[in-house]
Amino acid sequence: MEAILVDCVQKSLRHFMHANAIFLCQRLCAEFPTETNLQLLAGCYLQNNQAYCAYHILKGAQMAQSRYLFAISCFQMDLLSEAEAALCPVNEPSVEVPNGAAGHYLLGLIYRYTDRRKSAIHNFKQALSMDPLMWAAYEELCILGAAEDATAVFGEAAALCIQKQYLHCTTSPKLHSSAEDCNIVDTRHSVSEDTSPRQLKLMQGMKDFPGNHHGASILGGTAQPNNSGLSNISFYNTPSPMAAQLSGVAPPPLCRNVQPNGQNLSSLNADSSPKSTVNSTIQAPRRKFVDEGKLRKISGRLFSDSGSRRSSRLSSDASVNANANATVVSGNGTNNSSKYLGGSKLSTMAFRSMAVRKGQSWANENADEGIHNDVLDDSRLNVTSTTSSSSPTMEAKSYEQKAANFPIGGQIVSGSKVISGASEILTLLRIFGEGCRLAYLYRCQDALDTYMKLPHKHYSTGWVLSQVGKVYFELVDYLEAEQAFGLAHQITPYSLEGMDVYSTVLYHLKEDMKLSYLAQELVSTDRLAPQSWCAMGNCYSLQKDHETALKNFQRAVQLNPRFAYAHTLCGHEYVALEDFENGIKCYQSALTVDARHYNAWYGLGMVYLRQEKFEFSEHHFRMAFHINPRSSVIMSYLGTALHALKRSEEALMVMEKAILADKKNPLPMYQKANILMSLEKFDEALEVLEELKEYAPCESSVYALMGRIYKRRNMHERAMLHYGISLDLKPSATDAAAIKVIGF
Repeated sequence: MEAILVDCVQKSLRHFMHANAIFLCQRLCAEFPTETNLQLLAGCYLQNNQAYCAYHILKGAQMAQSRYLFAISCFQMDLLSEAEAALCPVNEPSVEVPNGAAGHYLLGLIYRYTDRRKSAIHNFKQALSMDPLMWAAYEELCILGAAEDATAVFGEAAALCIQKQYLHCTTSPKLHSSAEDCNIVDTRHSVSEDTSPRQLKLMQGMKDFPGNHHGASILGGTAQPNNSGLSNISFYNTPSPMAAQLSGVAPPPLCRNVQPNGQNLSSLNADSSPKSTVNSTIQAPRRKFVDEGKLRKISGRLFSDSGSRRSSRLSSDASVNANANATVVSGNGTNNSSKYLGGSKLSTMAFRSMAVRKGQSWANENADEGIHNDVLDDSRLNVTSTTSSSSPTMEAKSYEQKAANFPIGGQIVSGSKVISGASEILTLLRIFGEGCRLAYLYRCQDALDTYMKLPHKHYSTGWVLSQVGKVYFELVDYLEAEQAFGLAHQITPYSLEGMDVYSTVLYHLKEDMKLSYLAQELVSTDRLAPQSWCAMGNCYSLQKDHETALKNFQRAVQLNPRFAYAHTLCGHEYVALEDFENGIKCYQSALTVDARHYNAWYGLGMVYLRQEKFEFSEHHFRMAFHINPRSSVIMSYLGTALHALKRSEEALMVMEKAILADKKNPLPMYQKANILMSLEKFDEALEVLEELKEYAPCESSVYALMGRIYKRRNMHERAMLHYGISLDLKPSATDAAAIKVIGF
């Protein structure tokens, strides 16, 4: 009866019939109230998004898998201290983190959200060392700014780990004839607490004997007696590459940096593939926040209401660049400069796809680009000593492993294909990882160049195009960002990845119709996603309805309190409503979620600049600059704060760097002229303004500043001329009033 109920429950879960699974599992637990069955019931509730049920079911449970599932339920309920205590009991400091790589990943998330950066980094690295294919852990390291070079993370050591996960079974047909024979179970969970180590070792070795009824099969990630007649694989079981004992002799460790600890090893079934049940939200790049602050003397077009929150341009015409070219590396290593999609850079995908010949393997496609994709030789399969690996016996064993077949993912795969497959996967991950790492370090052009190395079939996916759109957004190239995001949304209209940033791009471009359509489409797709309400909030903000926009952004925060971008957008709206106190609170909440969210540091700097708290303003701008040292906008306002602190020479140096960082951004040139005028270097200031007129010929603020300079030089006719031009260009009310006060 128990075996039938367990099988029916897992069959229902595979078919996503959660209500049926919960009902049958309740009957199972009523009839057989073991902790293993309670784990299965908790898993049913977790898959049905009922973490609170799993929390109450597993509270006080002691088995490793129970602690892991309880920690997941606590994490989803935002009970982070209880989740940490479940994974790392205070009274048992030497106990292993359950579920190997998945457990360390979850613990890393807990440390990250409790502002313990070093511990979070350590656990994410530990998860990667156990499971090199745990991409989520590497992405978290990128978010924290602590990721190592992808070529090192997804290198030869990772290849050895993956091979050993799938090639650890002996090549004897007797032992790998079924997937169950390859399941290595932590027998610690199937025996009583007072079992001696010697008895435990004996039971571990008894697995090999046909008459053994003390061996265990995996059920819910824990040990279950084999008399159930089924080998049940947990949906939450993440393998960890630890040494297993298939006989009396223990093999060497699977990874050089991982010590054998007796945890569960991977089953070679499809259901036991490495996966984590915790989905971490990717922090999207944040929109620019530019406000007028103390600088209301400058024209409204320079700091217009639409641009004061995000834009880094003097005007919408100057904020987009339709003529930028990108150097694209094709599949054969040739550099090509072209446009995507009829004048857009994205059309180079078609060019690259032509360069890749039909049937050409991924390993050879990038051979000329310096991507190392060779198949590991026989000797690398053995992690024993160099002497033993060269012996005839070990070479024969290595050859036998490559020639043998292994059940992986419901398929029978040869050992040589496992080796080559691992190499191909890691080669691909090296490109993805390096692009992601560079993007989170805000080395945007390098990130674009890295993503260009991807083959067409991967580059033209929604995830990659969204990442490309975010990079263009950080480069303040909104037209190219719109092209990338639009194509991503067209390819995967069901995905909300990056759509919050896409809505901000449309906000900058003042595409109110497109933004309205996107917001409605996202809300109809998923009303419970924060990205949908961020898009809706941007739509209202573009219409100057800041109160309604604020409500939509607050809804996004309510849906996902760990979505830092939504907190920042709330702060922008509060500042637009002149509610600086609540704006500061929102920015601080964003930094609590993500300390590297530079937009929140930038927003705080703008608030303090407007409040004339220049020391605080300079500190927060500098923090933003340390995170994103290539942003021309951040450097511009850092220089403004330094100038307000009477550190004009230092401010001029910062402005020079800002101009070099983005020559299309006229803001630092304007601020440089302002500083030079205050230093009474009128000729130099006029030279800068004359150059600025080439970039922004219709900007009233430029002519107003030139009028002020000519007036101070007692050149009244020229001053009146430039004041008149400024008034003809319809300046802001502040500039117009200042000109009238002067006596024009």
